[in-house]
Amino acid sequence: MSGLSTHILDLTGGRPAAEVRLRLFTPAGGAPIEAVTDADGRAKLVDLAALTGGAYRLEFEIGAYFRATGAALAEPGFLETVVIAFNLPPQPGHHHVPLLVSPFGYSTYRGS
Repeated sequence: MSGLSTHILDLTGGRPAAEVRLRLFTPAGGAPIEAVTDADGRAKLVDLAALTGGAYRLEFEIGAYFRATGAALAEPGFLETVVIAFNLPPQPGHHHVPLLVSPFGYSTYRGS
């Protein structure tokens, strides 16, 4: 799919993070786009034709994911919602925003 997508990898289990709820806030405002990652930890968020430049915000419900997997967590858990705020150029092409996550930290980068 061309447009905007994400992929979450659970570093503690060495596997995709399936069934993670997430929200995407777009430059247009309004209600966020809500999605859930598939069995491969992926979510397709915006088709290329609808993708515009501007400020975006992705919110991943990571605390709920790790509790559902039975991961050993501190109480309260360190991470609850991971937020990635990023900008796209005025005429964006395909953008992919991966998230590498554990119960105690995360990393992201501009994927392809």
